[in-house]
Amino acid sequence: MARIETPRRIRGTQDIFGDEQRRFAHVLATFERVRALYCFQRIDIPVFESTAVFARSLGETTDVVSKEMYTFEDRGGDSLTLRPEFTAGIARAYLTEGWQQFAPLKITTSGPVFRYERPQKGRFRQFHQIDAEVIGAAEPAADVELLVLADQLLRELGIAEGVTLQLNTLGDAETRDAWRAALVAHFEAHRGELSEDSLTRLEKNPMRILDSKDPRDRPIADSAPDIDAYLTPEARAFFDAVTAGLDAAGVAWERNARLVRGLDYYRHTAFEFVTDRLGSQGTVLAGGRYDGLIGSLGGPETAGVGWAAGVERLAMLLDEPVEQRPQVIVVAEDEDSVLDAIASVSKLRRNGWSADLVVSGSPRKRFDKAVKADPQAIESVRRIDGQLVRRLKVLGTEIEGLEAQLKTLLS
Repeated sequence: MARIETPRRIRGTQDIFGDEQRRFAHVLATFERVRALYCFQRIDIPVFESTAVFARSLGETTDVVSKEMYTFEDRGGDSLTLRPEFTAGIARAYLTEGWQQFAPLKITTSGPVFRYERPQKGRFRQFHQIDAEVIGAAEPAADVELLVLADQLLRELGIAEGVTLQLNTLGDAETRDAWRAALVAHFEAHRGELSEDSLTRLEKNPMRILDSKDPRDRPIADSAPDIDAYLTPEARAFFDAVTAGLDAAGVAWERNARLVRGLDYYRHTAFEFVTDRLGSQGTVLAGGRYDGLIGSLGGPETAGVGWAAGVERLAMLLDEPVEQRPQVIVVAEDEDSVLDAIASVSKLRRNGWSADLVVSGSPRKRFDKAVKADPQAIESVRRIDGQLVRRLKVLGTEIEGLEAQLKTLLS
């Protein structure tokens, strides 16, 4: 009979276990705790959407839409896409589910996202993001609140050291149009020196030339005009209000005048939290204001600002996680005590104790299994008077009155 070959994990995906999973879970738990401090509501949206949601919101000419999306036709002939990011789906839900009545809406979500790109350190084809958005608030205070939330999240994860908030303004629509025209004129004057990718961007999305990594483009991009010369008074006042709010909140930032977002619906604030601890892929959290996005999906012009961060990339920056160990291990010494042991461990768990149960294997070796389950924290081995034999051990500092508590609980 031919040997059955086990299918392998798909390239660019991951099976998360052990220390890696503990880091992953710690990021998500900390995010949930911090978002609650800021009174953000949790939402969940579909993993796949109509392809039009992303084609309209991300732009047909972006790399994500043209090269990286997982798009397929379902049995009904509809074109569907696995979400490559959260914001477009949230904007769709805001319009179709009638969430306008709750504006300004402060929301967060998390989960898997999908992009067909070359797998590398911290980047996968199915990866996970946390996401925070404020929709329906045009004031600079919304930008400040999101940035302060992000800063506190990084601090509570213990990874803020060595991470820098880079900040820029993209101005309002008038500012953006004037700056775009100046950039086109500048790049046209150097057309013969630009890379092939930048020539394509010049026709469709000239701002993206500013963040080109091609060495042929860098001198030209570095000498391009800054946006500051084209800021309207209103746009300048908005940016000043954001930076003043960050200063008041004690959040350090630095200006990066070359930080851009290529799509026309982006306005005002653009930002990235960056580090040199992840090699060349140094962004750990990024976002900006997208006041034109909901209008591009057919809704009324609606203010919005948000950010996203990769869970895997944040987890890579964490210290070695502490493995959670049980407070009590219950061991059935023989087969006659198994049901009693099950009853005892159930009582412990229902009363808030973390407890594990050992009932398998040779009765003579069950205590050894319990010891191996936590070899570094064996502090006490006790018998409860009159009970069938159980082994109890306490982790860390001895809990006052433990034996009496357990005797009462298990009686």
